[in-house]
Amino acid sequence: MKLFLKILFSLLVGAVCIWLSLKMIDVPTTLKVLRELTPSAVVIYLATLAVTHYFRACRWKYLLRPLGVSLPHNRLLAISTVGFAGILLLPFRLGEFIRPYYVVRSGQSRMSAVLGTVAVERIVDGLLISILFFVCYMTAPAAASDTYGPALRLGAWVSLLGFLGATLFLTVALTWTEGTIRLVLRLTLLAHLTPGLGERIADKLRALVKGFKALHEPRDLVPFLLQTVLYWGSNGVGMWLLARSMNLDIPLVAAFATMAFTGVVISLPNSPGLAGQFEYGVMRPLLLYVSFETVRGLGGAYAIALHGIQFVWYLVLGVVALLFVGGRATSLREVVIESNRAAVEGASEAQ
Repeated sequence: MKLFLKILFSLLVGAVCIWLSLKMIDVPTTLKVLRELTPSAVVIYLATLAVTHYFRACRWKYLLRPLGVSLPHNRLLAISTVGFAGILLLPFRLGEFIRPYYVVRSGQSRMSAVLGTVAVERIVDGLLISILFFVCYMTAPAAASDTYGPALRLGAWVSLLGFLGATLFLTVALTWTEGTIRLVLRLTLLAHLTPGLGERIADKLRALVKGFKALHEPRDLVPFLLQTVLYWGSNGVGMWLLARSMNLDIPLVAAFATMAFTGVVISLPNSPGLAGQFEYGVMRPLLLYVSFETVRGLGGAYAIALHGIQFVWYLVLGVVALLFVGGRATSLREVVIESNRAAVEGASEAQ
């Protein structure tokens, strides 16, 4: 039932985002622009996407190392590639468990601790793109901000405050682990209502905080942050190059604003394949830099091209990488089932 409700909610999110996106798209013009997309534009974007993919995958080793987890470079790339495909394809971010599952299966760490490293990634990424979008929004042309700004202004503030709050919690938990856990149990009343469950959750939180260890080690934290900047930087540059190849004349800052807002939108419970969410995330901030008519035609085609190229990239690489990670699961579906089962077992491992 829990999984059914997650899928149902993700489908609802997707339906709303598809509806919002279709309201902004001039279908005939969009299709015409897509038919004129040149192979050279796709190749250039794929080259930047390869750089983005590499840094996104490799930075994880700096979060795993403090846990005593060591993976060969090729295996790290293969596991990360399968995981990224799962995140993109599956609703409600169910693919997030795939990478930890493969690490835990090797016997090098607990599921809770490795999930903590994934939480670090999400918080750091969320904080970076929230700050980036906030700065881009505040420096956008005033006239466009007045016309199309209310929803974007709300998104900028909510995402920034949300991830700042998560960063604050992370900092406090690292400094005063036991005190933070006691505070969580007290605020949720778990310690009084169900002491047994409260103890299990406390153990789960301790294991998660263990996954944040890299933040205490400059030799791991610094290269992780550097590769995170390179990951998002190459992503933004690639989006800008594709826009220019499609004759969508936007400044570099607009590409980064688009990337950041899309990142914020898809960090929510996602629809299968990010359908609708990705397109809305790309088109909405473009209104700050180009006319509404341009967004309806060129902007819609640009959003669909970005989404389509990324979708094919991660799907093809994910299927290929699955051949090299090994194990009982031989299809992406089986990997998802096994990884989610491992996550459930990890949640009860303290019982």
